[in-house]
Amino acid sequence: MSQPERELRPAKEGSQQREVSTAGNPALGLLAKDDPVVLENVAAAQQADLPVYLAVPEDAPDAIVRVARELGAETVDLSAQEMSPDEISEYLNVHADARSDPGLIIPEDSAVKLDIEASVEAAASESFTTTAVTEPETKDVEVLIGIPAYNEANAIADVVTEAQNYADEVLVVDDASQDETAELARDAGATVVEHGSNKGYGGALKTVFEEADIRDADHLSILDGDGQHDPSDVPAAVRTQKADDVDIVIGSRFVDGSETDLPLYRRVGLTVVNVLTNVSMGVIRRKSWVNDTQSGFRTYNRHAIESLSEDDSIGEEMSASTDILYHAHEHGYDFEEIGTTIDYDVEDPSSHNPVSHGLTLVGNILTTIERKRPILILGVPGFLSSFVGLGFVYWTLSNYISSGTFPLGLATTSGFLILVGIFTCFTAIILHSLNTHLPE
Repeated sequence: MSQPERELRPAKEGSQQREVSTAGNPALGLLAKDDPVVLENVAAAQQADLPVYLAVPEDAPDAIVRVARELGAETVDLSAQEMSPDEISEYLNVHADARSDPGLIIPEDSAVKLDIEASVEAAASESFTTTAVTEPETKDVEVLIGIPAYNEANAIADVVTEAQNYADEVLVVDDASQDETAELARDAGATVVEHGSNKGYGGALKTVFEEADIRDADHLSILDGDGQHDPSDVPAAVRTQKADDVDIVIGSRFVDGSETDLPLYRRVGLTVVNVLTNVSMGVIRRKSWVNDTQSGFRTYNRHAIESLSEDDSIGEEMSASTDILYHAHEHGYDFEEIGTTIDYDVEDPSSHNPVSHGLTLVGNILTTIERKRPILILGVPGFLSSFVGLGFVYWTLSNYISSGTFPLGLATTSGFLILVGIFTCFTAIILHSLNTHLPE
């Protein structure tokens, strides 16, 4: 059958009859197929305010065409023409150009789910016609082991090889390493996601959560890439999560089952950080505490994965471990801890200077306490300061009555304590009111 002359032709350059598009978004061109994914693509494009042109060949399913129209797609009838895929693309191109759209996005297969946002970004930097970006193929994963890694070439291959025995998939997020971490992890069998620039431990964790959410993982276990964690502990964490229906299982160095040999300075530092972290979350009862707030070995269930993948408040540095606990506490997640042994006798462990890291953590936690628990961190000390100041007033008056000499030092001290206490109490009340009545 000969192809009839097309009614739509590209507008001539400089034509005064051509209307200028004001939408600013490129159009999406699709081919009607007997597959509901075509309709998903139409709906996604409409939600993103993209015009949709649906090419309708003679054998197009009526139901798909009808629903696409209801969703807002404009149909382009091809029933009287025999066209190859390239000719259909060209025809849609002419159609979009005639309507003054700034560009046209055309997928290689209209029945494959498209990443509309990525396609629009690609269209902004390409010519009029752009090939659509498809969403990555995903598979349901029950147990995913995620490994944030930065310059872990010495250990990453062994960690991945061992971890594969306990998970359906091992994911390594390479945080712009300067060595061969990504290549070695990939060669060992891991799925590797590479950052173009260093985003810190928290940034790598965020990517792990996002990738786990894409894979619809039921359980996500986080391990360090330097070999300090034992992947064989993952099955126990997953069993605990299933049996007790808890959102987060923490591998702890401070509960039964752990044989971690902590140096005294680390134990003291972690104890201080643990106390402050629990207080900052408002957890006062000892039995409700998280005993190891800085453990990197944690297992998250589906609910926690979804929530954390969408939280942009998680910091990019090592404080992300604490930020995750804050998130979990605010969302009412259930915790459980199991014993795990951390091996500090590994080659080139990936750790910050413990003293500077500890001081940074303490500073961040105190700032959080002051912001979120002003009555506890400011109000209570302020009240005690005022109460002690009143005691000094009594002492001052007693000395003056008994000796006839006014004790200036005691009077100054009492006035200072009372003023500081009153100021601190009022500050706590104001901050508490702001937290209560104003949004974050």
